[in-house]
Amino acid sequence: MEIKIQKLSKRAILPKYAHQGDAGLDLFSQEDYILKPLERHEFGLGFALELPAGAVSLIWDKSGLAAQHGIHLLGGVIDSGYRGEYKIIMTNLGSKPYKIEKGDKIGQLLIQPVMHVNIKQVKKLSNSGRGQGGFGSTGKK
Repeated sequence: MEIKIQKLSKRAILPKYAHQGDAGLDLFSQEDYILKPLERHEFGLGFALELPAGAVSLIWDKSGLAAQHGIHLLGGVIDSGYRGEYKIIMTNLGSKPYKIEKGDKIGQLLIQPVMHVNIKQVKKLSNSGRGQGGFGSTGKK
């Protein structure tokens, strides 16, 4: 699939895959910023995309930032009709400030197909092997 991209800022680094076969395109900071514990900050990425109908952009955490520093991303669904600047909302759930520098990888972008459904209200759902078993219902082993 080919996706059209418009660079909105001279300093923007366009999304790119780090390795062949990766699911996510790396996203890069355009600014230097120190994210304090429990703070959230919006980072403009300096580009806009034109997705085809039936596709969605999903912005996800970088696993290393999450595991090592408690950095988490918020609000990561971007619909195909959006033509504005892509942005990341980053929050620091860790106990120490985290320094972001221009050019740092701060998130990843997945482009995926969307399934549109018809919602049908019913009085009862069918039975399944899992039933209403939720969090922790499968046990530790």
